This record gives sequence, structure tokens and C-alpha cells, in this order.
Amino acid sequence: MSRVDDIDLSLSLPVDESLARVAAAQRRITHLRLFTAGLLEKKEPGPGLLVLFEGFDAAGKGGAIRRLTASLDPRHVRVVPIGPPTELERAHHFLWRFQPTIPARGGMTVYDRSWYGRLLVERVEGSLSDDDARRSAEEIVEFERLLSNDGVTLVKFWLHVSDAEQLRRFNERRDSPLKRWKLTDDDWRNREHRPAYLHFLDDMVDWTDHAHARWNLIAAEHKHYARAAILETLIDRWEDDLARRGVTVPTSRGHDYLH
Repeated sequence: MSRVDDIDLSLSLPVDESLARVAAAQRRITHLRLFTAGLLEKKEPGPGLLVLFEGFDAAGKGGAIRRLTASLDPRHVRVVPIGPPTELERAHHFLWRFQPTIPARGGMTVYDRSWYGRLLVERVEGSLSDDDARRSAEEIVEFERLLSNDGVTLVKFWLHVSDAEQLRRFNERRDSPLKRWKLTDDDWRNREHRPAYLHFLDDMVDWTDHAHARWNLIAAEHKHYARAAILETLIDRWEDDLARRGVTVPTSRGHDYLH
């Protein structure tokens, strides 16, 4: 059984508990962000933070990103939506287009989708052979290792939902005038290829889950659980990476002055 198959989609949280945990996590994230930016106690900036979101359409990536960035000053975080490569980008190595948005020391970038489109979308569409996919995965692993060695904390999320829940959310978007813009013909077309996505997803996780850039597979069937789990997982991974680098991580009590 693959790691994806092991995701427990029954995990849920009461709304009140989720809201409380999200609020507490947001305060801690703000504290860590100011700390790594070098804005507390006049310290030097810490490692840059790159948070990467992947997942099925309507899995909740946008909602998770909004809650991640809600408590941060817009000057201290950059959100980058990743779409299909342009003609110029296709003429270069597939990782070339990401270089300008990699966070510097003291910086923070959030990717809404990422270079993993190479191992999912392109394979599903048949534009990438199995051999090229395996080689691309090895290049991604080395690219992520380079980032880690150069002072970037990389936290990767896959948000997982069932076929039935995805369909329910699609229909909800279709029927809501304020959400209809989120639903495209490509979304419906991608749904038809869900079995292929699942097959290639297993490869993606297996090939690119390494100590310097672990995959965090989040059960996103219940949004209130997922929102809290994502923020709390990010804090754990962020703090662990800072400690690994010999950075003295401030205690959580230090965020009291942020209330």
C-alpha cells in the first residue's frame, strides 16, 4: 500500500476547535516569520522559507494559503500561482522559471502549485515519457537539495480529497455565482483522468520524498481539519529545520506580545 493510500480521509475537527487552533498557529507563524526576517531583537535574517502546495482541484489549496498568509504583513510573504509554462519557459529547462521567486535569506514564498506539474500534469497529458519523468524527478530532488544546502527551508504539502468529495465541491462551485469562476473546463477534464493522477502521484511521492524535502500528505476531506493540520505541520517542520541548522528557535510564549 502506498503512502497516498494510507491517508485517513475520515479525520475531522469541530469548527470551534479548528478556529482556535488556526488562530493559535497564525500567531506562532507571525512570530517565526518576524524572527526569520531578522525583525526581532535586531538579529540577522534566518533561512528563507518556501512553502509548496499541491493537490487535486478543489482540495482547498487556496483556503489554506489564505489562512497561512492572513496574519502576515504583505511585505513579508510572496504568493506565487503557478500555471502552465509559457512558450519562453518551455524553451528552457523546466526548473528555470522558478528561479526568480525562490526566497532569499530572510524571505518567504508560497507556491500555489509548483514544479511538480512536471511529474503529474505532463505525465497525465502524455507529453513526458516514463524515462524523462524519472530523470526529471532526480533533477527535482537535487534542485531541492541545492535549495536546502543554500539556506532555504522547504515545506511541501499534498492536499488529498476523495473523488466523491471533489465532485461535491465542483457542483457547489458550479451552483454558486460567487464561486463559479473557480471552475473551468480543464477542471472537469482533469477529473476524468483521476485514476492516472493517482498512479503518477504514487511515483511522485515515492521518488521525491527525501529527508531534506519531505512530503506532508494532508487529509483535506474535511476543511476545518485540514486548515489546522497544515498550519501546525508547517510550524513543526519550520522549527525542526531551524533547530537542525543550529538556530535557537524562540519559544512559543514569545508571541504573547503579538495579540
